[in-house]
Amino acid sequence: MDDQATEVHIPAVVEPAPSVEPPIPEVASLPSDEESWKKVRELALRQLNRFMSYEAKVLKGDDPDAIHDMRVASRRLQQVLDLLYPKPRPQELRRLRRQIRRCRRVLGDVRNCDVLLEHAQRSLGRKRSARREAWTAVQHYLLLRRSESFLRAMRRFGKINLAVLYVNLKEFLAHDGAHERSAEHRQHGSPATRPAFSNHLTHVLQSVWTAFEDQVTLSLRDSRPAVIHGARIATKRVRYLLEVLHEFNVAGSAEALAWLRELQQHLGDWHDLEVLEQMMIEMVARPEFLRDHLPLALEVERLILRNRENKVGFEERYFRMSRESLEMRRLKDWVSYRVASPSAALAKA
Repeated sequence: MDDQATEVHIPAVVEPAPSVEPPIPEVASLPSDEESWKKVRELALRQLNRFMSYEAKVLKGDDPDAIHDMRVASRRLQQVLDLLYPKPRPQELRRLRRQIRRCRRVLGDVRNCDVLLEHAQRSLGRKRSARREAWTAVQHYLLLRRSESFLRAMRRFGKINLAVLYVNLKEFLAHDGAHERSAEHRQHGSPATRPAFSNHLTHVLQSVWTAFEDQVTLSLRDSRPAVIHGARIATKRVRYLLEVLHEFNVAGSAEALAWLRELQQHLGDWHDLEVLEQMMIEMVARPEFLRDHLPLALEVERLILRNRENKVGFEERYFRMSRESLEMRRLKDWVSYRVASPSAALAKA
């Protein structure tokens, strides 16, 4: 994690305007609507299989990476489903989508404990740890909390019944594909079951991007943790949608994803400090801990103050990254071009 950042006021430098991509004409190599919808369904099935592959490792409880990977897979799967099925969604899909989201939330506190335990271990591993006793106490508290959170999570996790979720969602996707194929062969000019894929993709991109911009703009005015966390979630949604565009080899998607990953990583590091502060406050707020370990509680409070200084540094860097930085402007121009040119939305590099 970075040390505290100090904001330096630098005179504005006039930068050349980003070049505008020339129009890309429609060509025969672009995938048809049928091919595009089929590819996204296949992507959804691939994400569903990946999501399910972590279940056994998560149940064992000793693999932090599996818990993290399952949560990430759930977000990717949810984003692909949202692309396939915009609102209003079928009732069955809404139910399946809630179960996917519930899996992620059930594992949230366990994942937070895993991340913070790694942070505490790094702090204790330094040769000159100034507050070793305080970090040892924090580590002990996190271990206890992780154990309790895992048992509570597994009780809720078992009620979801992932096997049924998997079978139902897989059948839903397969039935949808079959229904679409049969609709295409209807005669007498029956209307298509889906809109043109490129138009639909750019509409979803516009919606997700607008929500991202609104949340970032709000966070620049209101720096409360809940608002910045909202910008973090919005960043994930844009990133996972752009991963779908990258599956189609859309020109510029790799560069856009690289910067979004950097922004998401930075906001993730900020979030770790925010959660660490909350947990340390809960730790020292226990009456029995204050009564029996008052000097140690004071040391932990010093850790909290140092943590706040580091957190401010992360916030200031986030503001610099998101407040019309060159990378942010490039990403905005790239999205605007894709939205304004649906026919070129799937143009390959």
